[in-house]
Amino acid sequence: MLSFIGRSFVQKIITLFFVSIVSFSIIHLAPGKPSQVDPMNPKFTPEVVERFRKEFHLDKPLYVQYVYFYQDLFNGKTVSWKDHQPVLIKIWERFLNSLPLFIAGTLLTWTLSFPVGIRSAIFRKGVFDRTATFLSYLMISIPGFFFAYILIIFVVTRFHVPVIGMETFGIGDASIPYKFMDRIWHVLLPSVLIATGGIAVLSRYVRSQMLEVEGQDYIRTARAKGLPPEQIHYKHALRNALLPFVTMFGLILPGLIGGSVITESIFSWPGMGRMAYEAILARDYPVILTVNFVSAVLVLAGTFISDLLYLMVDPRIRL
Repeated sequence: MLSFIGRSFVQKIITLFFVSIVSFSIIHLAPGKPSQVDPMNPKFTPEVVERFRKEFHLDKPLYVQYVYFYQDLFNGKTVSWKDHQPVLIKIWERFLNSLPLFIAGTLLTWTLSFPVGIRSAIFRKGVFDRTATFLSYLMISIPGFFFAYILIIFVVTRFHVPVIGMETFGIGDASIPYKFMDRIWHVLLPSVLIATGGIAVLSRYVRSQMLEVEGQDYIRTARAKGLPPEQIHYKHALRNALLPFVTMFGLILPGLIGGSVITESIFSWPGMGRMAYEAILARDYPVILTVNFVSAVLVLAGTFISDLLYLMVDPRIRL
């Protein structure tokens, strides 16, 4: 088991190194240069450009820039070209803002998807299954931004409460319990929007996987032996249907960055996805490269967690 974990960890580190090289190279293949003169900005003179190039090592070869960038990044010296704030501190602040949406959306998705999918598979072609199928395809078909505006209009006109931003404007002098409940309310609506599509897709996967396992020979043998239906469905079928979802569970960590760009933009939520989008528009290369690196770390961390969960779900993986 330890050798399996060790090999997996070493493979993730090697993969992260090559991903950092590829992402750094692709960023510099984009049209234009970060140090080119902007004719619309009179303060961006050739002298300023030259000083800018030397300060950020842009006058060095590409491989030297790579070494300087990650050396400064790990030392905490890399700053944003847009506002000159330390990149790691900036990302950490946005990470803490995105974390509540990520946790709430993930809990809603995984808590509701499995009961819906399992019940649809057990009572196949019943009223519940047909209703869940219709609602799932409806939620998958509706664009996220359109559904978000429907939710906002409904909540604002029905309950007359603010839903934009992380907190209600002018709440600075309120009590701590009131601030806490206000933050919960502002988290709720974006989380529901994030979870809606996930529930629709994941419940379909759970249903199809359960139906596939329920048709196996050992399930028919268990029924022939007279085992209780609950034991057949939840002990024998469900555990063997979990393997694909272990992989999916490990890949939800990158959703901290890319999974909520539209939601954060619509609800004016200052999270990581919105920061990455704004950095791309501003050609803020240090932020873009750091976000790419953090995304790769999250993906590899998620797959490493999946490897550990495989050992728990299926002991045959240890071989």
